[in-house]
Amino acid sequence: MTNNPEIGQQVTVDGIVTNYHDLGQGRPVLMIHGSGPGVSAFANWRLNMGALAEARRVLAPDILGFGYTQTPPGTAFSMDRWLAHLTGFIDVHGLGQVDVVGNSFGAALALALAAREPERVRRLVLMGAAGIDFRLTVGLDLVWGYEPSIENMRHLIGLFSFDPSRATEELARLRYQASIRPGVQEAFGALFPAPRQRWVTALATPPASIAAIDKPALILHGREDRIIPPSNAERLFQLLPRAELHMFGRCGHWTQIEHAARFNALVADFLSGDP
Repeated sequence: MTNNPEIGQQVTVDGIVTNYHDLGQGRPVLMIHGSGPGVSAFANWRLNMGALAEARRVLAPDILGFGYTQTPPGTAFSMDRWLAHLTGFIDVHGLGQVDVVGNSFGAALALALAAREPERVRRLVLMGAAGIDFRLTVGLDLVWGYEPSIENMRHLIGLFSFDPSRATEELARLRYQASIRPGVQEAFGALFPAPRQRWVTALATPPASIAAIDKPALILHGREDRIIPPSNAERLFQLLPRAELHMFGRCGHWTQIEHAARFNALVADFLSGDP
């Protein structure tokens, strides 16, 4: 287990043993991963953490219900529960105010954190963001309804990326194995049970609350995203008063992987700005 790069450090947050990665020094950046099957902070941000840690302190936890963070039996998942875990993680490290980078489901958490506890957030990066109400896509329904098999995992990887060649047998097998670790599929199945439109709505921050977020925000999205519609990015751009938008062509839901170098450069430059 110690040779597994997905396993970083551990900290106990409100009784929950939380797996996380902590790199670099300087102003803290909290990176919140998405909600795919078998996901972890490392799997999501492996091409980005090191680059951003050249100038910043990067902290990337496995969110409650995912990765190698403990999920107590009978955990009831909700926005309130996820935010309590996140704020507890911030507090146990004494971070104070952080910059937040959120991917998809993680962007929904980031939006909610900025809306509910604005004193904790300095700058906001939203990539492939959920967090506003939209019609459930076929792609997201398949992601949240994943049933473990290598074939199903290969199909999901193909949905996530613009380039179908990314759905290699090796990657599909690795992510499939991650999705069938003891207890993982049971926890994942409890996160977003059908009917799943209700979970899109449950993750949404009201438009008026989004419009009241007076923080610099960078919105990133893939034009060919089949999981979260690109129109989400345009709506967030209209709502957030201090937003800028970058749309990647020839890009699916994996902006941080498919265009890693450009993603890292844009995020690093944005986070270098004054409040």
